Amino acid sequence: MVIRRRARRFLIPLVLYGISAAVAAYFVHHAHSGARGFEAREQYEAQAGELRKELEAVKTERVDWDRRIALLRSDQIDRDLLEERARVVLGRVHRNDLVIILGQGEVKP
Repeated sequence: MVIRRRARRFLIPLVLYGISAAVAAYFVHHAHSGARGFEAREQYEAQAGELRKELEAVKTERVDWDRRIALLRSDQIDRDLLEERARVVLGRVHRNDLVIILGQGEVKP
């Protein structure tokens, strides 16, 4: 009987501490590597950085296009742009131009 009391006195707290440690370990593990954990946050931040770089590239490209469109829309059209568009639309070249024919699939802007 005395042995059972001693065993209960040590085993019950030991089991409770073990269960609480397991629950705490479960939450710590998921806080670190879960779907919303620290590792996922680092991945989201890396992805956000890549998207910011892409956004900056697209913004600069848009500024370039806006500038070119403004040259075409102004009261006095830029002659170089007009000539370039006319050549593209008509499929003509100037006699002093150098034409380089690329193979299929090789397109240079």
